[in-house]
Amino acid sequence: MKNKKIAIIGLGYVGLPLAVEFGKKFEVIGFDINKDRINLLKKNKDPNLEISKKEFLESKYINFSHSVNDIKDSNIFIITVPTPIDDHKRPDLTALEKSSKTVGSVLKKDDIVIYESTVYPGATEEFCVPILENQSGLKFNIDFFCGYSPERINPGDKKHKLINIKKVTSGSTPEIALKVDELYKQIIVSGTYKAENIKVAEAAKVIENTQRDLNIALINELALIFRKMNIDTEAVLKAAGTKWNFLQFQPGLVGGHCIGVDPYYLTHKANAIGYQPEVILAGRRLNDNMGSYVVNEVSKLMTKKNIQIPKANILIMGLTFKENCPDYRNTKVIDLVKEFKNLKCKVDVYDPWVNKKHFTNEHKIDPIDEPIKGKYDVIILAVAHDEFKLLSENNIRSYGKSNHILYDIKYLLKLNESDGRL
Repeated sequence: MKNKKIAIIGLGYVGLPLAVEFGKKFEVIGFDINKDRINLLKKNKDPNLEISKKEFLESKYINFSHSVNDIKDSNIFIITVPTPIDDHKRPDLTALEKSSKTVGSVLKKDDIVIYESTVYPGATEEFCVPILENQSGLKFNIDFFCGYSPERINPGDKKHKLINIKKVTSGSTPEIALKVDELYKQIIVSGTYKAENIKVAEAAKVIENTQRDLNIALINELALIFRKMNIDTEAVLKAAGTKWNFLQFQPGLVGGHCIGVDPYYLTHKANAIGYQPEVILAGRRLNDNMGSYVVNEVSKLMTKKNIQIPKANILIMGLTFKENCPDYRNTKVIDLVKEFKNLKCKVDVYDPWVNKKHFTNEHKIDPIDEPIKGKYDVIILAVAHDEFKLLSENNIRSYGKSNHILYDIKYLLKLNESDGRL
């Protein structure tokens, strides 16, 4: 396959950086069904703020399209669509199914389809391959081939970018595995790691975030224990962190497209093969309940200060799932909003990073343009954006009434500057 023509399917946080890097060396079609996104990308504008105009201009061989006709001539297809969970914590493979059908409709002999979306071990060959075969009429590992190279994109991280993160690769045959590995070596400065097979690569990805989720769950549980013992969790973590092999994690709300989702993909597959996970699900339950814990703690503080809970005005500062990026996928700040609204509170959410129109359309929550001074009974620091770090205690408290609660989830303030924190 000397003349590589690459189609990247899905141009979000994962697909767009990939398309831009490959577009510096190969002919690339960046494909997405979102016409508005395609129109912005054609103008060298990334709505996710990950790719600069300079990077767009450096990608000389890239074109963007929402038309399937434009990917027909491609011989390598890389699928980077989202794989969320549904309301019942089950894998939602809708986007993966649709994108596989799209690629299958244009698949030709000797083409290679590489998946980057996070899935449970076995999903590529057990779920995706049959769709490709049915749509194309071709036979797997005879007429066409597959690879899997899990994404490791960290939204908002300007240091650990695509090319600086070692890439795990795999293929459906030894020959294809080598081709997939060589392909990614063309753009990944930090190098690649060729896994033994596709299932190993799938499993490696899903445990990366499961491990991180469990570590955070442990710290969250410790925070709950220390709170009952009247011990400051941050002080404990600083002291323990002086040991060289102590893992640095902080308590908090655990959301996002990976950590709050991937463990459920692994437990789904475990259940399917007759094993009931215990540790993984225990960590998930604890992390999923942190929003309720915070609201309960704040409610106790309100009662102590004689602040009426029904009709109280709540300000939540931060809405994204992490600091300094506009990504709000699976943000657990929404749990705070819902919990307070269930208590009949009035909730304002402020986040300078969020596209307010898009968020409102998706979640029916309308973020405010600016907090109103002197309005709030409760102020919660939920995300550690740089804009919030620049604010002093007095700046933040100016949004509150004379009698109010300031609760710090992210340790942005000193211990004695807030009324409560994890």
